[in-house]
Amino acid sequence: EVQLVESGGGLVQAGESLRLSCAASGFTFDGYYIGWFHQAPGKEREAVSCISSSDGSTYCAENAQGRFIISADNAKNTVYLQMNNLKPEDTAVYYCAADREIYRLWAGGDVDYWGQGTQVTVSS
Repeated sequence: EVQLVESGGGLVQAGESLRLSCAASGFTFDGYYIGWFHQAPGKEREAVSCISSSDGSTYCAENAQGRFIISADNAKNTVYLQMNNLKPEDTAVYYCAADREIYRLWAGGDVDYWGQGTQVTVSS
C-alpha cells in the first residue's frame, strides 16, 4: 500500500520543541518534493516547508518563521520537521505531502500523496 505516515506530534508547552517524521511506504521519495503543511481549526491548510529529495533544496518556507527546519533522510525514506520554540499559535494538525512538481506541492491541493496528519498542541 502506498502511503505517507506522520508521527511525532503531541502536547507540549510554549518554548519547547518537537520533531515530526513523515515516512513513505510503497514508494520511494526519489524524484519527489515533500512538504509539511499545517491546518489550524477554522483555517485553511498552509505550507510550512518543502524539500527536494534530489538535492535537499528547500521551498515553501514563508510560514516557517525561522523556527521550523525541514530535512530528509533518503536512506530511510523519511522527511523530518524540527519545530523549535513552539508557540500556542502553532497548534494545528500537521500533514506531509509528496508530489513530483514543486509548484503543485506548494499550492497544497491535488498532489500525489497526502498523509493522515498528526496533531500538535502547544499550551501557553
